[in-house]
Amino acid sequence: MATAPSDRGPVNGRLDALDRLISADPDLVALQTEAGSHIGSQLALPQILSIARLSRKLGVPIYRNAIAAGADHDVELWVRASPDGDEIALTLERWIYRPAASPRLNTLVPHEQQIDLGSAPEEWAANEDLSIVSISSGLAEKLGTTPEEAIGKPLTRFLKLEENEDGELPLLVAATSRNEFDGQRARPRRGSEEVLILRGTPVLSQDGRFAGFQGEAIGESGASQAMPGDMAAQLDQIIDEALRSPLDRIIESADRIVQQSDGPLRTDYADYASDIAAAARHLLSVIRSMNSEGEQDQDRVDLVALATEAIGLLESTARSQGVTIVSEPSRQVSAHGDARGVIQILVNLLGNAVRHSPQGGTVTITFDRSDGFACAHVADQGPGIAAEDQQRIFERFERAKGAEGGTGLGLAIARRLAHSMGGDISLVSEPGRGARFTLSLPSA
Repeated sequence: MATAPSDRGPVNGRLDALDRLISADPDLVALQTEAGSHIGSQLALPQILSIARLSRKLGVPIYRNAIAAGADHDVELWVRASPDGDEIALTLERWIYRPAASPRLNTLVPHEQQIDLGSAPEEWAANEDLSIVSISSGLAEKLGTTPEEAIGKPLTRFLKLEENEDGELPLLVAATSRNEFDGQRARPRRGSEEVLILRGTPVLSQDGRFAGFQGEAIGESGASQAMPGDMAAQLDQIIDEALRSPLDRIIESADRIVQQSDGPLRTDYADYASDIAAAARHLLSVIRSMNSEGEQDQDRVDLVALATEAIGLLESTARSQGVTIVSEPSRQVSAHGDARGVIQILVNLLGNAVRHSPQGGTVTITFDRSDGFACAHVADQGPGIAAEDQQRIFERFERAKGAEGGTGLGLAIARRLAHSMGGDISLVSEPGRGARFTLSLPSA
């Protein structure tokens, strides 16, 4: 149960240009400490920090509600952040103590019902001579040694590398070409009898020279084992339960700001809140689609109009990354499909294109009809996708090699949605020449 607002006076603090808490009253110091940080380090209270950063960005004072997580409770309070040169002055008022937030994802179900997602990869690192410079205790145990004994010794003293189908040793080929590698089978010379699969990424010295590999190792059975269908469904349900309620609260709060129910505010603030609400509603539709196996309601939709809506959801993100989204003029392109699902697919395809585009690049969406299908083509100017990755990236939890960010779920969900509407998503790409994803739906 929440307490009444505290009658304590304002609690003050100050952040420097790097968002470090450089001075604070004792109550704010206590929150910073309970969050695992201290005076002189970056503010470790995310909601308060986001308000401070917004104030710095806009150059005006911001006064908003926030929640800070304490050691055994949460604190709801009002935060005033005011720019003061390169610094931000903080004032915290109206403290209300609440029970700690609900458990996170790994505690939403009883321990005996926890999902086994397979063995986690063990970590290792080697220098340019492939001598071990670091190794996890778990991997050392599998190799019949200890980290202390293994460091400084050749990796091949503990592992026998096996050739692939082409008669090559991927690790040695990568060491010669200074590239990343995956799929190197290796047998421990002592210790565990399980075959390990190694993968690694090159490490470069400050002057750009090859300095070895940072890698992972996983048991062959864990690397190849697919998640059973009932476990995948259980995971979907847990994610749904973990995210739906917080998103509902975000949408409710953003809508209140848009309606100015708490009083007048600047137009740009209302616009920000509108963007937040729209993005949260879209994310809710993603969550529902992750565990939705039913057929989508088939309606007549206009791909051009839905693409315009999808672009609107991504314009601010694209602008912040210096990327322009261009929709080539087109007349109505009608298809059979679910409007919400089509927007979700297009947001995913456009979002991926923006993320992988260089600064100053352009993402283009075009439309046409072919063989009874209505098509939307999303093309970027990014690095392209290697041939061996072009099917794998449509699998759940998979990403292209070298890709950063994302969960590996977006394209899998998008293709499943397209299939449920009688359509598909295809890809044409070459390394260095960008990628073009095409959504095809039955023409209407």
